[in-house]
Amino acid sequence: MTAPAYLSILVLGTSIVMIAATLFGLHLALVRAGWPADERAAVVRTAAVLLIGWFAVALALATLGVYEGAPDRLPTIPFGIFVPIAIGALLIWRSRTVARMIDAVPQHWLIGTHVTRALGATFLVLYAAGLMPGLFAVPAGLGDLAVVALAPIVAYASARDPQASAGAVVAWNVLGLGDFLVAIGSGFATGPSSLQMAAFDNPNTLIAAFPLVLIPVYLVPLWTILHIASLAKVRRSAQAVPQSSSVAASR
Repeated sequence: MTAPAYLSILVLGTSIVMIAATLFGLHLALVRAGWPADERAAVVRTAAVLLIGWFAVALALATLGVYEGAPDRLPTIPFGIFVPIAIGALLIWRSRTVARMIDAVPQHWLIGTHVTRALGATFLVLYAAGLMPGLFAVPAGLGDLAVVALAPIVAYASARDPQASAGAVVAWNVLGLGDFLVAIGSGFATGPSSLQMAAFDNPNTLIAAFPLVLIPVYLVPLWTILHIASLAKVRRSAQAVPQSSSVAASR
């Protein structure tokens, strides 16, 4: 099945916007946090190498058809999804530099980057055109649109009162991660592989082929890492409040 030409523009464009927005936001946040210029430059440069290098590898593998499925073999796409997420989560959990970066970036900026998930509306368009099974396209597309619709509301609440909105931020992040779990699960169930359980009359071939495959192997892991960073920031902020209160009480 051939993907419509406009998909390349949408997917590649969204990927480039995400890279640019992430790097620009990181740079601006570090400036606002007062990081020394040399340290700031080193961190942004490293982030740029990682994001752009990762995108280049994902793009090369996608164009070579590495992630395309077949009914007689296990899917390879899980490697593209879960390996970057595991690496990102490990860095968030263990790296002191990454922890300082998360502290520097405002919570509402982390949330705001998810407006690019409006790209998920293309799943609904492809379903309407008969190019994608509804079992995948409908929950994945509607889930993304729900996350996008709530993102500005939650971001605004967080910007106004980070502590009071912490519960809403956590709930929104859980919704966003749940949307990905549903999309990944339905993608495995409908895509051509030995795990396929549905949509045999209209298998989900496009999601594993260029350019759409860049969504699950690049954009979804990147958005997921930002979700994890947002949750880590909520946790770190909650831990900081009791410590501040104890210091104030001791005085």
